[in-house]
Amino acid sequence: MNLPLLIPLGILAASVGALGSAYTAQYGFDLEPCILCLYQRVPFLVTGLLALVALRVQPGSTKTVFVGLAGVVFLVGAGIAAYQVGVEQHWWASGCSGGLPENLSIADMKQILTQKQPKPCDDVDWTLFGVSMATYNVFYSGLLGLGSLAAAYRMRSEA
Repeated sequence: MNLPLLIPLGILAASVGALGSAYTAQYGFDLEPCILCLYQRVPFLVTGLLALVALRVQPGSTKTVFVGLAGVVFLVGAGIAAYQVGVEQHWWASGCSGGLPENLSIADMKQILTQKQPKPCDDVDWTLFGVSMATYNVFYSGLLGLGSLAAAYRMRSEA
């Protein structure tokens, strides 16, 4: 089995698949993302780029480092998703939660009504079996992170 090739390809496929799902939900099904949803896409972009670099370098410690870094970035993505789950469940407040600021003047209210407001982060548009996309991402990114770190460890021990 050619782990130095298969593992970066798997990381790239997982990253492209996650981004493809997010953009399909946004543009294919008109599910508007909040700012935390957009932040959750960044780790997948970074891991995809790390996988591309890992595919280009020669097998060895450098490739293993890129796979390990991808694992860490996936875990950061799981953390961002976990934060959003907390916002969705109202476990903690966020600056992007729905609601109006206190002490609004009439001019402030007029301005708010005439501008398109960003989507609140605690507004869940879609669930599957009562579970939000952010919750699925906690597990998806977490498993990818742990799997990538385990793969880097295995690659290092086989080198």
